[in-house]
Amino acid sequence: MNSLDNHLVISAAVAHALDAGDPVVALESTIITHGMPHPRNLETALAVEAEIVSRGAIPATIAILEGKIHIGLERHELESLAVAKEVLKLSRADLAYAVACGKNGSTTVAATMMAAQMVGISVFATGGIGGVHMGAEESFDISADLSEFARTNVIVVCAGPKAILDLNKTLEVLETNGIPVIGYQSDTLPAFWTRSSSINVPIRMNSALEIARHAATRQQLGIDGGTLIANPVPREFEIPGSVIASIIEQALNDADKLGVSGKEVTPYLLSRMLELSDGKSLETNIELVLNNARLASDIAVELKKLAT
Repeated sequence: MNSLDNHLVISAAVAHALDAGDPVVALESTIITHGMPHPRNLETALAVEAEIVSRGAIPATIAILEGKIHIGLERHELESLAVAKEVLKLSRADLAYAVACGKNGSTTVAATMMAAQMVGISVFATGGIGGVHMGAEESFDISADLSEFARTNVIVVCAGPKAILDLNKTLEVLETNGIPVIGYQSDTLPAFWTRSSSINVPIRMNSALEIARHAATRQQLGIDGGTLIANPVPREFEIPGSVIASIIEQALNDADKLGVSGKEVTPYLLSRMLELSDGKSLETNIELVLNNARLASDIAVELKKLAT
């Protein structure tokens, strides 16, 4: 057993799939601990895992429990995490701290990408990525998710950067770091709750097979770094841009008045937007996560076919 193995707990289902080279899709856990209220967080986590299984892949929800990096959670672990209090929200900077000190923590996009790469999982489904926050030219508030893409070889399927962010600056940072940003059946960058924006994506692809071929080619060429797949929320569940814009503006103003900063910004804004939208933002969030899980599963299955 190597030193990394000392810090990992891989579920039986995930371990078997990895050994067999079967499709596996990583899932973050911050959406459970900080992104949704109970019991919707648990219901969504279970529904996402079931969706992945139905598409022929194995789900691997990732979290740190008592200092161990768990790759794949059992039902009772998901249930415990869904009601746990004071769970750390972990990124690259503090992942090792949580492991070294025996803490419990949920993984952001960056930390999930790190853990997925540790065990050889190449596809990850999430809701939306972090990015450049509004006013970053003064606050320098830029998510570690973006720099993680530059160093970690994982395909991330999301509904675009969260619309509470500065989308133009977020895309610029991704492009500066050489990260492929692929619009799935879309010419514009989806804005999380909204299917499209005024920002064009550099690349459009229309099938999971195209995306898998792209990933395989990057590997053959020795190109490091992640790939961002921007997958629009299903049309029937989107919130129009004009509606969500006013909700975001109010939530940002409220956060500023309360002095919310750092890692607490996104959870606060999501919670406040849930209130301001009378629950609509949560329903859309759930549907886009399910939609991303479907596409991520299809990509993982196509990657398996290409490898055989």
